[in-house]
Amino acid sequence: QVQLVESGGGLVQPGGSLRLSCVASGLTFSTYAMSWYRQAPGKERELVAGISSYGGVTQYADSVKGRFTISKDNAKNTAYLQMNSLKPEDTAVYKCVHQRRLIDPPFGSWGQGTQVTVSS
Repeated sequence: QVQLVESGGGLVQPGGSLRLSCVASGLTFSTYAMSWYRQAPGKERELVAGISSYGGVTQYADSVKGRFTISKDNAKNTAYLQMNSLKPEDTAVYKCVHQRRLIDPPFGSWGQGTQVTVSS
């Protein structure tokens, strides 16, 4: 069974930073691309960032480009999302998913995610 467990969310002030972690088990982590999605109340689920299986390719939503950095440590079976210069509109539940390649859709085994709240 594939299990993806997100952590690292919390309450931060605008301009602050958080690092989210996604620990994976039940899969050969190094062979999968990983992506972060978020969903805020009243909004559709949004693709935030993605990274290829070995980290050579990354992609970002325009809304977070230059502020967020996705990374992947295959030795630790963990994907990360470093979030800097946070804005209130970044408030959402963040979830990670795996996919065979970045070009492919995610498998969609959505977990509980981790809540990020940006507020003063």
